[in-house]
Amino acid sequence: MQAAFIQKPGPAESLQYGSLAVPAIGPQDLLVRVGCSAINPIDTYIRSGMIAMGLPSPYIPGCDFAGTVLACGAEVTRFQPGDRVWGSNQGLFGHQGTLAEQIAVPEAWAYPTPDSVTDEQAAAGALVSLTAAQGLFLHSQIRSGETLFVNGGSGGVGAIVVQMAKACGARVLTTAGSAEKQDYCRSIGADVVFDHRAADLDQQIQSELEQNGKIDFWWETLRTPNIARTIPWMNKRGRIIVMAGREAQLQFPLGPFYVNDLKLIGFAMFNASAEEQQQLALRINQMLENGSLKIPIGKRIPLSEAATAHQLQEGKTLRGEAEFFGKIVVIPELT
Repeated sequence: MQAAFIQKPGPAESLQYGSLAVPAIGPQDLLVRVGCSAINPIDTYIRSGMIAMGLPSPYIPGCDFAGTVLACGAEVTRFQPGDRVWGSNQGLFGHQGTLAEQIAVPEAWAYPTPDSVTDEQAAAGALVSLTAAQGLFLHSQIRSGETLFVNGGSGGVGAIVVQMAKACGARVLTTAGSAEKQDYCRSIGADVVFDHRAADLDQQIQSELEQNGKIDFWWETLRTPNIARTIPWMNKRGRIIVMAGREAQLQFPLGPFYVNDLKLIGFAMFNASAEEQQQLALRINQMLENGSLKIPIGKRIPLSEAATAHQLQEGKTLRGEAEFFGKIVVIPELT
């Protein structure tokens, strides 16, 4: 089979494309023909060595996938050959990833793909949808009628949070940069969209909250969050989610935080158990099927050019260099 792989951590250019052996499967594994995989920031962090993990050599990066089951281990009970599946959590903790024509996936970390959902949509939404669902439903239940603020509503996770929150009946406020991104946020349901480049952004937010009430749920997507700025805008018993910024050092006044019963919640998507993610995947499938969740795709890259896909993701994540928004997907059969 063909795959994109590295021999040791290094820059995106160290990704090679070539032939590797088809992976062997264990009794609880699926052999999946990959129809589509997707690129996430964490894939580039592991590939570069920014996040140190013991890696096999050669190592295939990639968390997200969607495809078709080719074979099942003897103890597999939920799937059979020919079933379409999607998932994430691959390529972590020394396991091989998804930038390959075929992958071995533990049954517990695979989810059925609805007939009406393409492999592109399933793969592009895997990690970001599971992340959004964990924050909104597992770690802090979003409720109908609440006001949720997504600080960055056109990004990979932010766009999913906007859609999921709207599907649950929340009022959604968000920020975006370009006019195109602001229009996109409105198209997926955001009630109010602020230009994050505006010099008077904080005044605009304050005016909106004075007219329509404070924030119940703040979802922070930035790698450098400013919690002190956020606290005065929160309703009593409000929740603040943080899920990025490994090197960030937070400082905020403790008094206004605790006297208003606020909660600061941090989580990493890959800490959820297989059972928890299976339940969330069912909810995600329902949203994909009924059209309340649509995954924006910004770039389609052939597997043979996986190094380019990693370069684009690093430019977007680390340097804000992107003329597109939406997920980068990698397709083995794309020519």
